[in-house]
Amino acid sequence: MKLQGKTAIITGGARGMGAATSRLFAAEGAKVAIADLLDAEGAALAAELGDAARFYHHDVTSQDDWAKLVAAVEADLGPVDILVNNAGILLFRTLFETTLADYQKVLNVNLIGEFLGIKAVGPGMVARGKGAIVNISSVDGMKGANGLGAYASSKWGVRGLTRVAAMELGHKGVRVNSVHPGGVDTIMSNQEGRSRDQVDQGYGNIPLQRIGAPEEVAKASLFLASDDASYLTGAEIVVDGGMVIGQYYEGFPGAPGVE
Repeated sequence: MKLQGKTAIITGGARGMGAATSRLFAAEGAKVAIADLLDAEGAALAAELGDAARFYHHDVTSQDDWAKLVAAVEADLGPVDILVNNAGILLFRTLFETTLADYQKVLNVNLIGEFLGIKAVGPGMVARGKGAIVNISSVDGMKGANGLGAYASSKWGVRGLTRVAAMELGHKGVRVNSVHPGGVDTIMSNQEGRSRDQVDQGYGNIPLQRIGAPEEVAKASLFLASDDASYLTGAEIVVDGGMVIGQYYEGFPGAPGVE
């Protein structure tokens, strides 16, 4: 019960990593505000979790929505102790194929949405002298990848935003950290609904040789949100099966199956 008595907002909380985080936080004693545009999925998850959770229709790109969300959550569940900025979208497109509208849409959700979240919950946390914010970035916020110009830009931006927020809010009792998932078996990265074994075949060139599970990322967010991480702020927790440290060249010494 690491989050007993705490209230958490989880954006993009209706499915994928957000749903796994919502379930884990509720199991650890938190009251969970599931914030998402996916009404059916969000309502179903809230019903599944019972009194531990409520669903709120929420657009992370709207400053007005953020003000309404925080007010509603505080009225229903109590002061916000934890924010997990999880909502995000992915775009595979070369730079030349990416339109200005494409680029702005990705940044609006992935980066500006997190900025607005910090702006919305931060003042209350500062007033109470405590709080934890977890920003979900990506392994692509640690490196580059062709075809991910807009996405990687947004996730690198989350790193900078996290560090600045950690600097500005740390002396006021609020910790701000980021999580950087690699490939995770969600709809975002497995739209075809392939089996875990099939998906793993595409990850043979990274150290752990498999895709991650949403629950594995959720556990990193739990750690950062809990008092177990009481001396961590501005930290970057990479949950990627070793992808960011390098990839194997097949047939060379040190690669799987090569002595």
